[in-house]
Amino acid sequence: MRVRAFMAGLAAITMLTGCGGLQAQSNASGASKPDSAAVSQARDKLAKLTVKGRAPKTGFDRDEFGSPWADVDHNGCDTRNDILKRDLENETFKPGSRDCIVLTGTLNDPYSGKTIQFKRGQNTSTAVQIDHLVPLSDAWQKGAQQWPATKRKEFANDPLNLMAVDGPLNGQKSDSDAATWLPPRKEYRCTYIARQIEVKSKYGVWVTSAEKGAMKTVLDGC
Repeated sequence: MRVRAFMAGLAAITMLTGCGGLQAQSNASGASKPDSAAVSQARDKLAKLTVKGRAPKTGFDRDEFGSPWADVDHNGCDTRNDILKRDLENETFKPGSRDCIVLTGTLNDPYSGKTIQFKRGQNTSTAVQIDHLVPLSDAWQKGAQQWPATKRKEFANDPLNLMAVDGPLNGQKSDSDAATWLPPRKEYRCTYIARQIEVKSKYGVWVTSAEKGAMKTVLDGC
């Protein structure tokens, strides 16, 4: 089974409940808005999230979430390449890597709607980056400081919280939450917010009052 199919299925199973649901998209630019049942579920989960202020960022370091892009599922590929395989189309792979190391591919970027050609290399790889929908720093300031190392590593490598996106937009987003950054492509905002809520609900990451208000505003327009 191809990794893309496995991981998309995993994300869909995680996010589907009842008769409606929000599914992970391989072809992200064609992702439709979540259906009414999924929006309702997102609202219910948002209402149950703890609302608190940000904790200090003191002590945050990427290494607190484990080695970047660990092979947590032990399939022989690191998480970054797993997500590239899931989200890109027409991929090519490094010979001898057992279809693990992605060399080229096409991304239909969910954040901008652009089609981006990915080419692995020191000066080209950054055109496509892997975004944590809920940034690690945001999670750190909203509960993750108290987690065991194993939970932080799981969070950092969870396909539900990861997506290949336009590199410059990922840099623009940085560690912003929904109160300060949303994808410029408005058609994707419902899906983006619903997935953030799903991630925060799964791991018990709290929200600020401004963030909750921003999330509610997006869902009200879905």
